[in-house]
Amino acid sequence: MENNEQLLKEVRAKAAEWLSDGYDEPTRTEVKRMLDAEDPTELIESFYKDLEFGTGGLRGIMGVGTNRMNRYTVGAATQGLANYLNETFSELPEIKVAVGHDVRNNSREFAEIVADVFSANGITVYLFDSFRPTPELSFAIRELGCQSGVNITASHNPKEYNGYKAYWADGAQIIAPHDVNIVSRVASITPADIKFGGDKSRIHIIGEEIDRKFLDAVKGLQLSPDIVAKHSDLKIVYTPIHGTGVKLIPESLRNYGFTNIIHVPEQDIPSGDFPTVDSPNPENPSAMAMAIDVAKKTQADIVMASDPDADRIGCVMRNNQGEYVLINGNQIVMILLNYIITRNKELGLIKGNEYIVKTIVTTETIKSIADRAGIKMFDCYTGFKWIAAVIRDHEETSRYLGGGEESYGFLAETFCRDKDSVSAICLMAEACAWAKEQGMDFGQMLANIYLENGFSKEEGISVVRPGKTGADEIQAMMKGFRTNPPKQLGGSDVITIKDYADLNVTDVKTGVTGKMDMPATSNVLQFFTADGSKVSIRPSGTEPKIKFYIEAKATMKCAGCYDKANAEATAKTEAIKKDLGI
Repeated sequence: MENNEQLLKEVRAKAAEWLSDGYDEPTRTEVKRMLDAEDPTELIESFYKDLEFGTGGLRGIMGVGTNRMNRYTVGAATQGLANYLNETFSELPEIKVAVGHDVRNNSREFAEIVADVFSANGITVYLFDSFRPTPELSFAIRELGCQSGVNITASHNPKEYNGYKAYWADGAQIIAPHDVNIVSRVASITPADIKFGGDKSRIHIIGEEIDRKFLDAVKGLQLSPDIVAKHSDLKIVYTPIHGTGVKLIPESLRNYGFTNIIHVPEQDIPSGDFPTVDSPNPENPSAMAMAIDVAKKTQADIVMASDPDADRIGCVMRNNQGEYVLINGNQIVMILLNYIITRNKELGLIKGNEYIVKTIVTTETIKSIADRAGIKMFDCYTGFKWIAAVIRDHEETSRYLGGGEESYGFLAETFCRDKDSVSAICLMAEACAWAKEQGMDFGQMLANIYLENGFSKEEGISVVRPGKTGADEIQAMMKGFRTNPPKQLGGSDVITIKDYADLNVTDVKTGVTGKMDMPATSNVLQFFTADGSKVSIRPSGTEPKIKFYIEAKATMKCAGCYDKANAEATAKTEAIKKDLGI
């Protein structure tokens, strides 16, 4: 009880500061309402901590308070970033940034605040005229020669949320050393430091011209124009799930040559309320339900979706029983990389310096695809800022073919440095047309990839342990797996252990330990078994949970053996869970 009373006392004192003249009248009125309310829950949730500007920016529930997305938290983040830009690029005659936003409630308002604060700090701003896909913001940074950029988006989070993503001059989300430097600048900002009074002469509105350049660049990725022309009537159901994808993706598909794009009219309406779905996340079957209903009525060849800021792709295929089933993020990356590599080989474009990238928790089947084709593959940490870092390290010497992660993100190009559903959806439709030309449907194409490279099934499990005791338990779990690693998983011997906390890789049989070449350490542990299965374990950095990524291998001896292999892998996954105690 004493702790609760002390917390409430601290929260009330913190909230009272927001009644000063440093805050606008609507903010003061809302804070006063919360202070006067009989139930203090809302007050506590809004003020018990500060919404932290982390290495990925901000993300939180919208509202008044230190723990909420509002004009003051957004303003402080921008002021801190502006200070760092002015320090870092002081020798430049002009510092430039690009600013974009998604369809969420308050996104335009926040984007305009960002533009005002940057401009008030002497920085030239290119502000999109309305909502745009996240990858186009990344493209604009590079196209316009900017030193940084900001996108206001909370991706596929619930409607109550919004966020703030910061980018660097290469169009990628910020990594070391700039990430921690910016975080420290933002942490020192007070409301009095924020320059809200924008210099309109420094704010330039951009839109259609950048759209055209971006769409032309995406069109330049096309590998099979003749095949697309032959199958231009491929039945493609596409939904933006009320998000920014509606702006460019149907036009991009038409640009590729596809003429039969079937809409989900209710979900073409941009809305931060996402009225037709519980969650606007294309990896959830419920978010794809309306599109699947349309596909059933039209007998569509493929169903695709983008999330609200159009950087992630969802995809549905028709299986052997004629049912429309969601494929996972690993399979999306697998299909796209297999198609890109195969077509590059067929067209004689492979010169020997090509490479692909995947994250460490993404399926090892991609490694098999790369090895069979003689293509170099790089593993990196989760997040497209790390894929972008690999591209940056190799852009002078090698040719990037594509890269992706299990969480439904893919990037086929280097003119953008964040995951891109615009190009991914166009290339997925093209891959579907190419498969049709080979006499295969989508499901047969996927089965053939497994037949050639081995079957695997992936599943992610999050174990939630809230509170301080939960955090201690998660820490104890990681310590337990390190000090007493499993000897077998799913009936197969563990043969290799990779610990990214110290970058050690251990051969279990010989006990020999080597070092991994990674740009930083990370609290991730991996076990590889003799049959090719893999388990990755990592605690979340932002939520009270520990995540297990299980990849179970199975035998697939014929193109029609998919269901049998899937059942075998499912059984192995359950056995691995039991071995892990989850």
